[in-house]
Amino acid sequence: MKPSELTDEELLKAAKTMKPTKMYDAAIFGFLVGVAIYSTVKNGFGLLTFLPLIYLPVAGRNKKKRDELEKAMQERGLK
Repeated sequence: MKPSELTDEELLKAAKTMKPTKMYDAAIFGFLVGVAIYSTVKNGFGLLTFLPLIYLPVAGRNKKKRDELEKAMQERGLK
């Protein structure tokens, strides 16, 4: 559902649930980079070397959702 279609209460609730995703995305991406570096050092270039690139679109979608929620909250004066 788009943020513009949400009520004020639903928008605040959605923003509250999206807040920790920034931290989760950073932790997952950091872990994947660590795995890629370890794999590259241990085995040379391979499939795991490019593993962090697979997660980038997911993190991008999460960031886009967070930005849309923040914009909607600012437009309504909820922030």
